Amino acid sequence: MSLHNHFNYIIIGNGLAGLQLAIELSNDPFFDDKQIALIDKSQKDTNDKTWCFWEKGYGKWDSVVSNTWDSALFYSSKKKIDLNLEPYTYKMVRSIDFYKQAKSILSQKNNIHFIIDDVICVEEKKPVVVTTKKGLYTADHVFDSRINPDFFNKKNNYIRINQHFKGWIIESETDVFNTHSFTMMDYRLKDGEQTAFTYVLPFSKTKALIEFTYFTPHLVGDSVYNKYLKQYISDVLNIETYTVLEVETGNIPMTNFPFSKESSEHITKIGTAGGWIKGSTGYSFKHTEKKVAKIIGNLKQNNMPSKGLYNTRHTFYDAVFLNVLKNNNDKGEWIFEQFYSKNTIETMFRFLDDESSFSEDFKIMQSLFSVPFIKAFFKTLLF
Repeated sequence: MSLHNHFNYIIIGNGLAGLQLAIELSNDPFFDDKQIALIDKSQKDTNDKTWCFWEKGYGKWDSVVSNTWDSALFYSSKKKIDLNLEPYTYKMVRSIDFYKQAKSILSQKNNIHFIIDDVICVEEKKPVVVTTKKGLYTADHVFDSRINPDFFNKKNNYIRINQHFKGWIIESETDVFNTHSFTMMDYRLKDGEQTAFTYVLPFSKTKALIEFTYFTPHLVGDSVYNKYLKQYISDVLNIETYTVLEVETGNIPMTNFPFSKESSEHITKIGTAGGWIKGSTGYSFKHTEKKVAKIIGNLKQNNMPSKGLYNTRHTFYDAVFLNVLKNNNDKGEWIFEQFYSKNTIETMFRFLDDESSFSEDFKIMQSLFSVPFIKAFFKTLLF
């Protein structure tokens, strides 16, 4: 493919958001005459993360889904909840499989150009100027996945809860795991009174991802994750001998930072930088799919790409939840126990997908009714 310095669209970052957007642009004949560049400093040739999501029936990403489950378990320190996910299926995608498929699809299009480079800055001009370590490019519109540095400024008043975790893919010598059901949250092993739990995805009877996860304002050292992973495997799963095959770590921002205000006429923030991660859960895969579809529609109608991307009502609910976690982090187990025990799967998933009606929202809020939630509600309302 020939290389240009000017493009109709430049996508900065070949992560989930950038590649999903590029694929949808490439699939729509409307954009066949548009020159599109994807700039990333990485070749995206390693499995650097795992995405999970729920959906009904067949989905457009099923060809890269590696595992599925039709039921789930929730454990508090007091009770066990069995969750039949019907009509939903919980699906898992390994990032390397997604990257390979995306690059295979995009490499067949003559108007798609991959540029391996590191972006230094983007200037809001007409056309937009993108400066990299190796050169300079211009575009009619830029989709930028780089996070605004102001997000990391601890002096601002926005809530930042870290969903930080470490996971081991282990293989045991004997059959241990039920492949039909995964563990959404297990609070039987916690780090004090913090919101910390274990997440288990079984791949076979002997192989699973065991992940120890925190929803806390602060981080912990690597040895802390290791301690609780070992303890969960030995004391809860009763596995004596196993091999660690892979290690996964991550820190997903759960925040009320106003990412929606970051986009401008010629620059649209996408992915984490655009606030596409669900603030109260950290899930992003299906939210990204829906936001990409909205952007494609906006471009075809000559609207600003960011028009209508954000649901104010559900953003408010997320902020209430984050306020509770910030000020009453010990309430996390109780919150999720109420959430999973007092609501149907469809109500819960519609709520988490920002698709619920006001009456469904009211039922959810009733199930979480408590003094911390009342305080958080009014604090968020007045913020």
